[in-house]
Amino acid sequence: MNFVKRTKRAGDGAATLLMVVPATVVFVVMLVVPVGLAFYLSLTDWDGYSAQPKIIGGSNYTHLFSDPVMRHAAFVTLLVAIAGTAGMNLLGLGFALLVNGTSRINRFLRVVLFYPHVLSALVVGFLWSAILGTTGAVNSLLTAHGGSVLPFLSDPTWALITMIAVLVWAGFGVNVVLYLAGLQAVPRSLVEAARIDGATRWQVFRHVTLPALGPVVTVNIVLSLVTLLKTYDLVVSLTAGGPAGQTQTVAYLILWNSFHDNRLGFGSAQSVVLMIVTGILALVVTRMRRRGEMAVYS
Repeated sequence: MNFVKRTKRAGDGAATLLMVVPATVVFVVMLVVPVGLAFYLSLTDWDGYSAQPKIIGGSNYTHLFSDPVMRHAAFVTLLVAIAGTAGMNLLGLGFALLVNGTSRINRFLRVVLFYPHVLSALVVGFLWSAILGTTGAVNSLLTAHGGSVLPFLSDPTWALITMIAVLVWAGFGVNVVLYLAGLQAVPRSLVEAARIDGATRWQVFRHVTLPALGPVVTVNIVLSLVTLLKTYDLVVSLTAGGPAGQTQTVAYLILWNSFHDNRLGFGSAQSVVLMIVTGILALVVTRMRRRGEMAVYS
C-alpha cells in the first residue's frame, strides 16, 4: 500500500515537473538571461563588435545621469506616459460606456475603435506624418484655401502634443475592450437596485459602476503606463525624434545610442535604468490603486 502511495506521489511530482519545466525554461531564456546580459554589458564599453568588452564599472551610469540629452528624454518619456495614460483611460472608459450594448451599431463601433491598435505603430506613424506633415494632407488643404501651415510636426511643443495624441488614438482601443469586459461584469441587480432607490445615472456610475470597475482600472492604468514608457517605433516613423531632438524618448535614445552610435554598453545601462523605473512605477501605481479599491469597499 505504501509502495502504491509512493508511486502515485512520484508520478504526480513528475507530471508537475513536466508542466513547470517548459515555462521555467522559457522564462529563464527570454527574461533572466537577457536581463543579466544587459546588466553585464552596462558595465562595459562594448561597441557591438569587440570580442572582449572592457569592464568600466559604473561609468555608463555616471554619464547617463549627467547627460542633458538623457534627462530631456526622460522628461519627455514621463510626460508621454502620464498624459497618454490619462488620455487612453478617459477615452477608453468614455467610449466603453457609449458602446456598452448589444446592438449591431455598437458591435460595429467596437471594431472601429479597436482597429487602430491592430495596425503597426510604424504604419500609424507614417500615416499621421502624411496627414499632419508640413506638406501633408491637412496643411495642403489649409494652404489651398488661403490658410497658413500649422506646425504639427515642425514645432517642438506642437510635435510633442501631436505625438501624444497619436499614441492615445492608436492605443485606447485596448482600454475600450477591457472596460467593456468590466462593465459587462457589473452585477445588474446592483444597478437596478440603485435606480429603484431613485439614483440618477451619474450617481449609479459614481457609486456602483466605477467602484466595481476598480480592478479593471488598475490593469488599464498599469498596461498603458508600461506600454508608453517603452514608446519607440511611433517616434521613429512620426517625428524621428525631432524637431531638434525634442521628441526623443528614452527607448528611442537606447536604440539610437546602441546601434547608430555603436555604444551598446551605454545603451544597456539606459535599458537597465528604464526597466527598473518601469517596474517601480508599475508597482507604485498598483499599490495605490489597491489601497483606493480597499478604501471604496471598506
